[in-house]
Amino acid sequence: MDNAPVAPRRTLLRMITLGGLVTAAGAVTSACGKGEGKASAATSDSPAGAGGSGSGADMIMIIRHGEKPKENGKKPPFGVTEDGERSDYSLLVRGWQRAGALVTLFAPEGGTPRKGLRRPAAVYAAGPHPGAKGLRPSETVAPVSAKLKVRTNLDYRTGDEAALAKELAGRHGCTLVSWEHHAITDIVKGLGGEVRPSPPSAWPDSRFDLVWVLVRSGGGWTFTQVPQLLLDGDSPDPA
Repeated sequence: MDNAPVAPRRTLLRMITLGGLVTAAGAVTSACGKGEGKASAATSDSPAGAGGSGSGADMIMIIRHGEKPKENGKKPPFGVTEDGERSDYSLLVRGWQRAGALVTLFAPEGGTPRKGLRRPAAVYAAGPHPGAKGLRPSETVAPVSAKLKVRTNLDYRTGDEAALAKELAGRHGCTLVSWEHHAITDIVKGLGGEVRPSPPSAWPDSRFDLVWVLVRSGGGWTFTQVPQLLLDGDSPDPA
């Protein structure tokens, strides 16, 4: 396996990612209805069908990166890069499946995103640290960025949440952010103004399947949660 050429590995991983897209199509169809009560998250500021980046109020959609290795990669399943090389700082295969499935959530072909979400005009992710550490946030949104034909902004790393939040608060339209879960609440706090209703005090360690949505409302923000409902086992419940 170690001597396998790079091209077949990358092809295999892309097939797996596309498999996530196929899984997502069925999952959204079957699960969207049952989760709509708690997952609806749509407000008057983010009407259903608001697909264009310029429609509706300013919106920030924040996700956690996809599934990662446990126990610092000491036991399988292991993280893998896009080329199929083992990496403790990359997504699991399931994480890559989620990354592919996110395209159906934020940039569906021939349609508008699910109620409560919008097609982003810009995509941000935590930039990797020296030594190729922290690749997961950017890997998670790479398929979405490719579909939208936009460059993922990697100017900020974990620890730069205050500066990132300031930039996000100054943006208009709809922005998608992929980040480390333990620091997402710091981004929300740094946006300025009152956030209502109050978001959870922390992003749950076990959840990779949520979207936190913030819509500008006056001098503050309206907060809602939209469960992704993309892969088998995703929960219809907010945090």
